Amino acid sequence: MDIDFNKNEDHNKLLVSDLRQKLSIIKLGGGQKAIDKHHAKGKMTARERIDYLLDEKKPSIEIATFAGDGMYEEHGGCPSGGVVIKIGYVQGKQCIVVANDATVKAGAWFPIAAKKNLRAQEISIENKLPIIYLVDSAGVYLPMQDEIFPDKEHFGRIFRNNAVMSSMGITQISAVMGSCVAGGAYLPIMSDEALIVDKTGSIFLAGSYLVKAAIGESIDNETLGGATTHCEISGVTDYKAKDDKDALDTIKNIVSKIGDFEKAGFNRVKALKPKENQDDIFGILPRSRADQYDMLEIIKRLVDDSEFEQYKEGYGKTILTGYARIDGWAVGIVANQRKVVKTTKGEMQFGGVIYSDSADKATRFIANCNQKKIPLVFLQDVSGFMVGSKSEHGGIIKDGAKMVNAVSNSVVPKFTVIIGNSYGAGNYAMCGKAYDPRLIVAWPSAELAVMSGNSAAKVLTQIETASLKKQGKELTEEDEKALYDKIKARYDRQISPYYAASRIWTDAIINPLDTRKWISMGIEAANHAPIEKPFNLGVIQV
Repeated sequence: MDIDFNKNEDHNKLLVSDLRQKLSIIKLGGGQKAIDKHHAKGKMTARERIDYLLDEKKPSIEIATFAGDGMYEEHGGCPSGGVVIKIGYVQGKQCIVVANDATVKAGAWFPIAAKKNLRAQEISIENKLPIIYLVDSAGVYLPMQDEIFPDKEHFGRIFRNNAVMSSMGITQISAVMGSCVAGGAYLPIMSDEALIVDKTGSIFLAGSYLVKAAIGESIDNETLGGATTHCEISGVTDYKAKDDKDALDTIKNIVSKIGDFEKAGFNRVKALKPKENQDDIFGILPRSRADQYDMLEIIKRLVDDSEFEQYKEGYGKTILTGYARIDGWAVGIVANQRKVVKTTKGEMQFGGVIYSDSADKATRFIANCNQKKIPLVFLQDVSGFMVGSKSEHGGIIKDGAKMVNAVSNSVVPKFTVIIGNSYGAGNYAMCGKAYDPRLIVAWPSAELAVMSGNSAAKVLTQIETASLKKQGKELTEEDEKALYDKIKARYDRQISPYYAASRIWTDAIINPLDTRKWISMGIEAANHAPIEKPFNLGVIQV
């Protein structure tokens, strides 16, 4: 091991340590005082409910933990979007679980909460995965109602999805474990089966205060919409539970009786661990996003037995393509090569840049994987497509369009891991969020933006300087540097993986050592949904 490897290792392990610290704070939700108040009511927290429901010795992954991070500060913040979402196993069956966190603003729905819930439903729909809602919410956060109420991807879309999912035969089970008010009352009742916890659960379109104001009727919330009312009088709910654990045990019993699902049939054999030491990832990955490294060495530490069968190994070398297995699952890998490579003509190509030949290779490989029904894994560390007269004359736009076309029309499940750079059109070609990966995660080393912070700051500084000169203001060298530093600091904050994760542009920031688990569980989820249409590239310019 050389000194550079050790410095890289220290840097990347510190990033993971920082990730753990941030997660530990976020997982406190509204804070310890709010948790204590919640417990005093005889209620479990959202995370406690999910942990009790999921099989203890089975793996699980959490979706969008950083949703809302650094947002809504003027409203006191919204840790994890006030919602906890996990994919795990209930009685051996893979499910997705959505739980309102009532320690955060009484579980009120912020705009990011709606987006996060819609993401959970999207995962359920794409993978035909059973979904369980643990409801404990005061409804829409009224100070921001204009950002959550009327649009297509706002609050109401959730109930529309409930109806569509039911028609698709996707199992939906809801437990009302606290407040369930107004429009939010539709979510559990549009599920296949609904439970309610006695004395702590309530469900109504309008609470007692609003009823009094609207029609003058005086009534308490328990009589208006408690467990006894809805299980014995209205028939709105199907099961009455004596406490949280009883409700969760009932859900376990229901799930245990669900029949088997029709499988997509993705290939899987006995899993093998990588031969190469996975911890080496921390030393291989450079400290600077501008530095080179061999992506092949990363791949060897992610795939079973460290075996990677390269496709067109000697052609289009700035993208690596090939077949491997991850936790036994057959996968096709498309990865950006981050070191400078030499073509057969002796020309040098920059690492992390997509050239015409590499785009062509990736397009062909994606088509092959679709024909063979092999899930695709994209490993992103991409600066973008090659620019300049030679590339333009060679048809880089056309070749890039072919690759984007193949990614867009791919019918096998896609999974994206952002290892380093994710810039510009490279993000699109390598299956960014807009291209429907089943799951998309980032390592703490990731950066997402139109271009690097350094490049963007230079461009923006030049524009700002030119604008000031037109106004007759001359900047000194020190003024220009101060302006550059100010712009770069702002841009660097926006390209952080945490900025992306807070807005759910990615599903999670993960420890690189958890990558195999995320991909394996993602393919297992995708195996619930047989492929229903053939692969067709449509019209492309050849």
